[in-house]
Amino acid sequence: MQKLLNAGHTTPHIAVLMGGVSAERNVSLKSGQAVAHALKTKGFRVSVIDMKDRCIEPVEALNPDAAFIALHGEFGEDGQVQELLEDAGIPYTGSGPLASRIGMDKVISKRAYLKSGVPTPSYSVCYRD
Repeated sequence: MQKLLNAGHTTPHIAVLMGGVSAERNVSLKSGQAVAHALKTKGFRVSVIDMKDRCIEPVEALNPDAAFIALHGEFGEDGQVQELLEDAGIPYTGSGPLASRIGMDKVISKRAYLKSGVPTPSYSVCYRD
């Protein structure tokens, strides 16, 4: 975000995406408000968007310089919103769609760590069945 302030934009516009559809919605709303407040104190023009409908059009309509993803869980950390933002050409914070999908799946993440030689404790997968 600091890069936007230094890039010659007079007042960069950041869309803070929060809320969403996951069980962590209420936490995300609080996170989003805190992020929006912090960005405003740093000189950014901020719009907050509750992503309750999995719909990217409200973000596109604002035409922000970037999106700050303050979404948690499904549709926020699993690559879905990242993919929509990329398709819309809107820069965003955090990892891309693939890395987000991998990071959201703990077993796939663990396997990726092991394959890459990252030291990690042994594990086992438990199924509800």
